[in-house]
Amino acid sequence: MITQMNLAQADNAPPIRLVIHGGAGTIERSKLTAECEQAYTQALTQSLIAGYTVLNSGGSSVDAVIAAIVVMEDSPLFNAGKGAVFTHSGRNELDASIMDGSTRMAGAVAAVTTIRNPIRAAHAVMTQSPHVMLIGQGAESFAIEKGLDIVDPAYFHTEFRWNQLQKAIKQERILLDHDADPDTPLPDHDQKRGTVGAVALDRNGNLAAGTSTGGLTNKRFGRIGDSPIIGAGTYADNRSIAVSATGTGEMFIRTAAAFNTAAQVRFQHTSLEKAADNTLAEIAAMQGDGGLIVLDTKGNHAMRFNTRGMYRGVIGNDGIPRIGIFTDTEQPVTLPPASAR
Repeated sequence: MITQMNLAQADNAPPIRLVIHGGAGTIERSKLTAECEQAYTQALTQSLIAGYTVLNSGGSSVDAVIAAIVVMEDSPLFNAGKGAVFTHSGRNELDASIMDGSTRMAGAVAAVTTIRNPIRAAHAVMTQSPHVMLIGQGAESFAIEKGLDIVDPAYFHTEFRWNQLQKAIKQERILLDHDADPDTPLPDHDQKRGTVGAVALDRNGNLAAGTSTGGLTNKRFGRIGDSPIIGAGTYADNRSIAVSATGTGEMFIRTAAAFNTAAQVRFQHTSLEKAADNTLAEIAAMQGDGGLIVLDTKGNHAMRFNTRGMYRGVIGNDGIPRIGIFTDTEQPVTLPPASAR
């Protein structure tokens, strides 16, 4: 439990910070009900607290990233894990990646269908194999061998996502997880359900980044986006920053978005905000959009997006979660007393 006492004790400790996103896209205040806004706020807060608990107890940035992302993978609110979208053939194919900024070790899985938490599988690839990316059945066999939580593919089936697929097939469309066509609007409670990610800084000054997604509704031919690709959707290097991306995956791959942002900070000494904005401008020039969360070893961070909103949050030494959805400044969330949690 996070208590007011241990929050106060963290004030004089070395800086820790966790930044998360739940996807960027067409998120309009007028179309998001109060109940849905509260649900997203609660899920993002739980994710921040899970990662903060790891960091505040002296845990690693890698473990904090995993803890934060697992919460979002287990929620049907996001296009990752339990909330993953369906492919054209009616499957849920999940991708994830993670990177340790202190060693630049990385791991990723793609097109997996039975691994409950793909971010854990990505971590296992990073730490228990000589490889960086495993895909499909091979990744699933590896996960079984390593004792990860394996589920029946039916675990990922949600009625809303299935209905979303039927609409996409009928309209012959491929839906990005941030699509909201005004002519054929998605239901009000789902103007955006998105790819999730986290970046963290631990007490040892080490960075980590991770990203997890269900890809595109109605995707075909084994399409893979940027989320499991190191340097595109995820990157972490103590010499620069940690980055997690969400948005139009093809454009994030073509611009090497995560590495591009980190390289600007490392080699050109560009500010975090400007580096992220530069990358997003390049993506916009290719008719893409999305968002980036970035964090450096001093605890400086930025959450930038060129869409109408991005589900996002940050927590630091004071232990107060701050959540944002629209273009407003992130707002602190009042936690209930410890006895009520």
